[in-house]
Amino acid sequence: MSPPRRRPPSGRDKPAGRDKRPARDDRGQQVEGRRAVRELLVAGRRKVHEVLLSTGADDTPELGELESLARDAGVRIRPVPPDQIERRARTNAPQGVIAFAASVPAADLEDLLGDPGAFLVALDGVTDPQNLGAVMRSAETAGATGVVLATHRAAGLTPAVAKAAAGALEHLPVAFVSGVPGALDRAKRAGVWCVGLDADGDQSLFDLSVADAPLVLVLGAEGRGLSRLARARCDVIASIPMHGHIESLNVSAAAAVACTEIARRRAG
Repeated sequence: MSPPRRRPPSGRDKPAGRDKRPARDDRGQQVEGRRAVRELLVAGRRKVHEVLLSTGADDTPELGELESLARDAGVRIRPVPPDQIERRARTNAPQGVIAFAASVPAADLEDLLGDPGAFLVALDGVTDPQNLGAVMRSAETAGATGVVLATHRAAGLTPAVAKAAAGALEHLPVAFVSGVPGALDRAKRAGVWCVGLDADGDQSLFDLSVADAPLVLVLGAEGRGLSRLARARCDVIASIPMHGHIESLNVSAAAAVACTEIARRRAG
């Protein structure tokens, strides 16, 4: 039985690799990697200006599919030597393809919160692009209805994020906010539950009574976890039970477990 919509007042890890050449205020304009570029072209959510294809890459059937998709979408295709792909790339493995597109459209947070089936994932200070991309991939495959990202002291939607997300960036609505704590205040006013995920949470994720209610799943930063202000605004702090010697999961692994469990409960 679903819990009431209104409620009473109220993974950690070390950052890893980053983009080779980070850019400020990145909103996904440069997309690298075959899966990411394919989803960019298939989704058709934003305008694609140009696709660079390596003339010396292996697995030509995959690049041939990308060329066909780009042509069908009326996108300019430019074959270039492999060394030019490497010079333009901002990730370590562009896989012979780089696309240039319009920025990822910003979703309205109030619209996302107003969805009766809201299942949002908010990232509170995640700075590693690989983690952010992996979290977005897990969120999208679990049926999340949107992601909430802070515009300060957090990873932007860089090429490394788009590649790690493997196309999820093209399907997930993304709301950009100045700070996650303020976004959680807005969620409370909309009657949406705020569920923080932390290793020392006082409730097991697998016993989460609000899993099938409108909610925001809040994930903390690498190393420090949830910030004090975000934690104070959560209605529930849930944890993933650990049965081995390691006390917590990487934030992207924790997100995969949490999103999958919430999706399972909502499907039931």
